Amino acid sequence: MASNDGMYPLRPGDRGAAVADVQAALRSLGLLQPPTGDDGDAAYDQATELAVRHFQQVRGLSVDGHVGEETYRALSEARWSLGDRLLHHDPERPMRGDDVTNLQERLLELGYDAGRADGILGPETEAGLRAFQRDYGLTADGTCGPATLRALRQLGRKVTGGRPQLLRQSASMVESGPHLIGRRIVIDPGHGGSDPGFTAGETTEADLVLDLASRIEGRLAAAGATVYLTRGRGQNPTAAERTAFANDARADLFLALHTDAHGSEHARGVASYYYGTGSGASSTVGEQFAHLVRREIVARTGLMDLGGYPKTWDLLRMTRMPAVRLDCGYLSHPVDRLLLLDARLRGTVASAVLAAVQRLFLPAEADPPTGTFVLPARG
Repeated sequence: MASNDGMYPLRPGDRGAAVADVQAALRSLGLLQPPTGDDGDAAYDQATELAVRHFQQVRGLSVDGHVGEETYRALSEARWSLGDRLLHHDPERPMRGDDVTNLQERLLELGYDAGRADGILGPETEAGLRAFQRDYGLTADGTCGPATLRALRQLGRKVTGGRPQLLRQSASMVESGPHLIGRRIVIDPGHGGSDPGFTAGETTEADLVLDLASRIEGRLAAAGATVYLTRGRGQNPTAAERTAFANDARADLFLALHTDAHGSEHARGVASYYYGTGSGASSTVGEQFAHLVRREIVARTGLMDLGGYPKTWDLLRMTRMPAVRLDCGYLSHPVDRLLLLDARLRGTVASAVLAAVQRLFLPAEADPPTGTFVLPARG
């Protein structure tokens, strides 16, 4: 696919070469029928919208039927199969694609630490590939070419007893000990600056989640963690800047805070999101924390539980540590809004986040029931 840099999101009703490009990608994936005539002035019709929605659903993207930057990039990545091209680590422009995901999954299944199976060929994947090549008598150049592909395809799965990434991450969490002293945690209040998010009267989402982030920061810091906020009141970093901030801080955990809004008068509750495609590749510790933090909040506040879901949003994908986005209630719902405007409720949510973070680092046999954990006072 051609570059989409600077292109406005494509929507139903749009026409032209960019639409034809998207339709060609959808056809290559078997999601759209071949054109019946000349597609030089291709139209973004209902069939295209349905195909885009299906693709977004399968890939863990926001399902809106529009082709924005993330959906366009995902379509570009989906066309690559393992063996289509030489794979190598480029620090300036990391290779991305389904072939990279396949390589990462194969290395992980064979017991090599290739990082998260996120479809981005970074230094962890290169290190895992070099280790595999050394062990099997190949040139350890960190490039996945024909010889390396043959070796990968000839070998069966070595790791048994569970998903390799889950085994590795769980062992790492247990080895690191059940305390917060020395943990680096990044809290990311959404929106900010010129972007207030959803506004209800004088209340903005940006101000509300910044207040919540500050309360969480205070509780985590009191428990011994080192906490960073991605923004102040007048700032609105891009998703790339927020993830780069967390990566540069070498954080152990990343939590993005939002509230939600919807036209339906019935939409209310708490939802959590973690990196995952919905078909295997996922951040296993991120998934665990997403469920922990949401359930702690629901148990302590009475807000409705909307569940936890895998997503491939860049905010979750580009972080190099377990990352979760928490949508803590609907400002568009009168009951949720009243609860969120109560400072005591926000304090309770902050305490719930603290309990969830602490539980994340406890061994399974010591993990208390949801809603009951109280962090002991430090002496």
